Amino acid sequence: MKFTFIHPSPDSETPGPDRGKAPASWPPLGILYIASFLRENGVDVSVLDQAATNLSIGETVGWIKHQDPDVLGISTLNNSGLTAARISREIKLINPDILVVWGNILASFNATRVLQQHPFVDVVVRGEGELSSLDIARYMEKGGDLQSVHGITFRKNGHVISTEDRPLLKDVNLLPLPARDLLDADYHSAIFGVQVAPKRFTTVVSSRGCPYRCRFCGGSKLFHNVWRPRSVKNIMDELSLLLDEGYRQVLFVDDNFTLSQERVENLCKLIRRERLDLEWFCDSRVDRCSSQMLKEMARSGCKMLYLGIESANQRILDYYKKSITPQQSEKAVQAARDAGIDVIVGSFIVGAPDETREEILNTLRFAHHLDIDITQFNILRVFPGTQIWDELKEKNLIDEDRYWETGVYVPDICFSTQSTEEIKRLISELFKNFYLRPSFILKQGIRTLTSSYRLHVVASNLRTVGTVMEGFNQAAVAY
Repeated sequence: MKFTFIHPSPDSETPGPDRGKAPASWPPLGILYIASFLRENGVDVSVLDQAATNLSIGETVGWIKHQDPDVLGISTLNNSGLTAARISREIKLINPDILVVWGNILASFNATRVLQQHPFVDVVVRGEGELSSLDIARYMEKGGDLQSVHGITFRKNGHVISTEDRPLLKDVNLLPLPARDLLDADYHSAIFGVQVAPKRFTTVVSSRGCPYRCRFCGGSKLFHNVWRPRSVKNIMDELSLLLDEGYRQVLFVDDNFTLSQERVENLCKLIRRERLDLEWFCDSRVDRCSSQMLKEMARSGCKMLYLGIESANQRILDYYKKSITPQQSEKAVQAARDAGIDVIVGSFIVGAPDETREEILNTLRFAHHLDIDITQFNILRVFPGTQIWDELKEKNLIDEDRYWETGVYVPDICFSTQSTEEIKRLISELFKNFYLRPSFILKQGIRTLTSSYRLHVVASNLRTVGTVMEGFNQAAVAY
């Protein structure tokens, strides 16, 4: 019995910032965890990251045909559903007997619709995939009834059937480490065309889920607002292995890496004690940024910190149910700066359903005010599984048949806010003004000269100055 997994490339039809990005920056950890779990339980597994290898649809289908699996599992994100559908359709034409299984966030929140719209998809795995995938593999080996498998949606006698939800794994420490050896690809992390992780790079997830209820995020619904951390020892085992395999830069991709500041501090102290020569990056909420934790992070090799600032307007933050204040964002940025974090990235969202022009401008001005190194602006885009999607659906503002696979920019359907094109213009203007300020350029130059990490990034990108400038220009207008 063979189980083959595909991580499809982003859809070429996807609008906005996802279009034109590098084929893949980060390894598909979700697939790699499932693959490792199946392999540990005796299942033959293969994995293709189409995004990283940049294969065409035809080449991908040819690779699958050569693998000749019994089950084809495809990870579907909100920006890759159309590509997943094309791959599934083509492989079914070649081998109608293969069981095509979709998983991940797009499939989880649209399970019935996927099976109704795509007759070439046989099963949808909802939520976490390790145990459900193993049950599907056992079903293919021994037969039985798919209805006994928890957490899936499938067809039976012309009807779509959804089985009982599968409970979340209680102890994520019991999972084997992701099977990175199944991939033949080099990964990177880039911002506006700049390779910010030029050394050998990978990602790590140190926890699953998040207890917060941000209305623009589908993670809270997918993981039922439950946060499940890995132990510091379990994380250290993985970091030590990665170091032995030649990795030198790591990005923690948790939904909420710093939720337990004590856990982060203990991890940092152990990294220093064990002398792990790793540079690392992570996200954080601004209300989980104690000075002590940030100092420990900087001492242990944290070079870049992404902060979810979102808005300068308390009304909009409250609408998002972000549970933070602009004042907390200011304090977090200053604390990170004082701690010695080399690069601070601020992420912002504009275009809420009734956000005014002045509120949008206030957020853009706030980005100027904060002492951050990189600004990332996003126009609010909603997908099935988010509370804002449900709200706009109830108001009959969303055409589900049109947008369920791709999502939609809120300003395109809520005309009480500024138009998408006008917001793009405002962001583009701010974007250029932010980075071309003489005071900003001088400050960044000084910080670069005093940071070995920044100097290495600059040196590594000198050969691709044209690509970097093109990426910068695209980012200025892509929104």
